[in-house]
Amino acid sequence: MAGKEKGEQNSTDSHPTTHLRIVASFKNLRCATESPNKPVLSDPKLPVKLKLSALWTSVMFCYIYADYFELFKPGKLERMMAGNGPFSQTTQGVLVVASLVLAIPSVMIFLSIALKATVNRRVNITFGSLYTVIIMFTASRNWAFMKMYGVVEVVLTGLVVWYAWTWPKQEAD
Repeated sequence: MAGKEKGEQNSTDSHPTTHLRIVASFKNLRCATESPNKPVLSDPKLPVKLKLSALWTSVMFCYIYADYFELFKPGKLERMMAGNGPFSQTTQGVLVVASLVLAIPSVMIFLSIALKATVNRRVNITFGSLYTVIIMFTASRNWAFMKMYGVVEVVLTGLVVWYAWTWPKQEAD
């Protein structure tokens, strides 16, 4: 083997075990990518309190966007500047009632996390049901985009009621 340094091999020299190791490595690589036991993303179970808070947050975003887009309806701003609200003349009393109606879901974002489970469950079932009815009443007599938001809001408040209703029970020791 002239011209060959000690330890060098010719590319045509192949040792049977080297070839088998390469083939085995490719088979392992292929098996690893096709394996049903390959690692999957972690999907931890979310606490009910967090789900409820996220649902109320989503409801509030829908309220805000629906009300914002409503400002683009022809004549809406002119009626507002003339002192007309959604149901009657704009008065301090009407604005206080409207503020309360919108403040409750805002506060529910925090209360859904902060309240003890028993009270939390009752409050979410009560307000989730109430707001589902309110949304069905107010969105059904409106433009298509408001109806679309109404459907989304009904689904979200319905999920509030569902998650609160099906709140997991803790087994007694």
